[in-house]
Amino acid sequence: MVRIESSQPRKQRKARYTAAIHTRGRFLNAPLAPALREQYHTRSIRVVVGDTVKVLRGESAGTEGPVDEVDVKRSVIVVQGVSIPKSDGTEMPRPISPSNVQITKLNLKDPRRAATLGESE
Repeated sequence: MVRIESSQPRKQRKARYTAAIHTRGRFLNAPLAPALREQYHTRSIRVVVGDTVKVLRGESAGTEGPVDEVDVKRSVIVVQGVSIPKSDGTEMPRPISPSNVQITKLNLKDPRRAATLGESE
Protein backbone atom coordinates (compact mmCIF):
# COMPACT_ATOMS: atom_id res chain seq x y z
CA MET A 1 0.00 0.00 0.00
CA VAL A 2 1.20 3.49 -0.82
CA ARG A 3 1.38 5.55 2.35
CA ILE A 4 2.53 9.13 1.97
CA GLU A 5 3.33 11.16 5.05
CA SER A 6 3.78 14.39 3.12
CA SER A 7 0.86 16.70 2.37
CA GLN A 8 2.69 18.39 -0.50
CA PRO A 9 0.67 17.98 -3.73
CA ARG A 10 3.77 17.28 -5.82
CA LYS A 11 4.71 14.34 -3.60
CA GLN A 12 1.12 13.07 -3.59
CA ARG A 13 1.07 13.17 -7.41
CA LYS A 14 4.49 11.55 -7.69
CA ALA A 15 3.40 8.70 -5.40
CA ARG A 16 0.35 8.05 -7.60
CA TYR A 17 2.27 8.23 -10.88
CA THR A 18 5.08 5.97 -9.69
CA ALA A 19 2.94 3.47 -7.74
CA ALA A 20 3.39 -0.20 -8.55
CA ILE A 21 0.66 -1.78 -10.66
CA HIS A 22 -0.52 -4.07 -7.83
CA THR A 23 -1.10 -1.06 -5.54
CA ARG A 24 -2.97 0.96 -8.17
CA GLY A 25 -6.09 -1.13 -7.53
CA ARG A 26 -6.68 1.01 -4.43
CA PHE A 27 -7.13 4.05 -6.68
CA LEU A 28 -10.11 2.33 -8.36
CA ASN A 29 -12.46 2.49 -5.36
CA ALA A 30 -15.83 4.19 -5.79
CA PRO A 31 -18.52 5.01 -3.22
CA LEU A 32 -21.58 2.78 -2.92
CA ALA A 33 -25.16 4.01 -3.29
CA PRO A 34 -26.93 4.55 0.06
CA ALA A 35 -29.01 1.35 -0.28
CA LEU A 36 -25.90 -0.77 -0.94
CA ARG A 37 -24.00 1.01 1.81
CA GLU A 38 -26.74 0.03 4.26
CA GLN A 39 -26.85 -3.55 2.98
CA TYR A 40 -23.10 -4.30 2.95
CA HIS A 41 -21.96 -1.97 5.78
CA THR A 42 -19.12 -0.52 3.71
CA ARG A 43 -18.66 2.92 2.21
CA SER A 44 -16.72 2.14 -0.96
CA ILE A 45 -15.43 -0.80 -2.97
CA ARG A 46 -13.27 -1.35 -6.02
CA VAL A 47 -15.06 -0.99 -9.37
CA VAL A 48 -15.06 -4.09 -11.60
CA VAL A 49 -16.37 -4.76 -15.10
CA GLY A 50 -20.11 -5.46 -14.92
CA ASP A 51 -20.90 -3.12 -12.02
CA THR A 52 -23.63 -0.59 -12.77
CA VAL A 53 -22.55 2.95 -11.90
CA LYS A 54 -24.09 6.42 -11.93
CA VAL A 55 -21.88 9.31 -13.07
CA LEU A 56 -21.92 12.13 -10.52
CA ARG A 57 -19.59 14.72 -12.09
CA GLY A 58 -18.86 16.19 -15.50
CA GLU A 59 -20.90 16.59 -18.66
CA SER A 60 -22.34 13.09 -18.31
CA ALA A 61 -23.59 13.58 -14.74
CA GLY A 62 -26.74 11.55 -14.12
CA THR A 63 -25.91 8.89 -16.72
CA GLU A 64 -26.21 5.34 -15.43
CA GLY A 65 -24.74 2.29 -17.12
CA PRO A 66 -22.58 -0.80 -16.75
CA VAL A 67 -18.79 -0.56 -16.57
CA ASP A 68 -17.27 -1.78 -19.85
CA GLU A 69 -13.59 -1.43 -19.03
CA VAL A 70 -11.32 -0.82 -16.04
CA ASP A 71 -7.84 0.54 -16.82
CA VAL A 72 -5.65 -0.11 -13.79
CA LYS A 73 -2.58 1.55 -15.31
CA ARG A 74 -4.35 4.89 -15.93
CA SER A 75 -6.77 4.53 -12.97
CA VAL A 76 -9.85 5.22 -15.10
CA ILE A 77 -13.04 3.35 -16.03
CA VAL A 78 -15.19 3.34 -19.17
CA VAL A 79 -18.97 3.42 -18.67
CA GLN A 80 -21.38 2.32 -21.38
CA GLY A 81 -23.28 5.31 -22.75
CA VAL A 82 -20.66 7.90 -21.76
CA SER A 83 -18.85 9.10 -24.88
CA ILE A 84 -17.49 12.18 -26.59
CA PRO A 85 -17.81 13.06 -30.28
CA LYS A 86 -14.63 13.14 -32.36
CA SER A 87 -14.08 15.77 -35.02
CA ASP A 88 -15.15 13.33 -37.77
CA GLY A 89 -18.49 12.76 -36.00
CA THR A 90 -17.82 9.32 -34.56
CA GLU A 91 -18.34 8.64 -30.85
CA MET A 92 -15.45 7.62 -28.61
CA PRO A 93 -15.74 6.22 -25.04
CA ARG A 94 -14.95 8.84 -22.39
CA PRO A 95 -12.69 7.61 -19.55
CA ILE A 96 -13.94 8.61 -16.09
CA SER A 97 -12.23 8.68 -12.71
CA PRO A 98 -13.78 6.13 -10.32
CA SER A 99 -14.09 8.86 -7.68
CA ASN A 100 -16.65 10.61 -9.91
CA VAL A 101 -19.10 7.69 -10.00
CA GLN A 102 -21.37 5.91 -7.53
CA ILE A 103 -21.90 2.16 -7.65
CA THR A 104 -25.65 1.40 -7.86
CA LYS A 105 -25.53 -2.34 -8.62
CA LEU A 106 -22.74 -4.79 -7.85
CA ASN A 107 -21.44 -7.59 -10.06
CA LEU A 108 -21.24 -10.55 -7.65
CA LYS A 109 -20.35 -13.29 -10.18
CA ASP A 110 -16.89 -13.57 -8.64
CA PRO A 111 -17.23 -15.75 -5.50
CA ARG A 112 -14.21 -14.09 -3.84
CA ARG A 113 -15.76 -10.65 -4.21
CA ALA A 114 -19.09 -11.91 -2.87
CA ALA A 115 -17.28 -13.46 0.09
CA THR A 116 -15.51 -10.19 0.98
CA LEU A 117 -18.89 -8.46 1.08
CA GLY A 118 -20.34 -11.18 3.31
CA GLU A 119 -22.60 -12.47 0.54
CA SER A 120 -22.95 -16.27 0.56
CA GLU A 121 -23.80 -18.08 -2.64
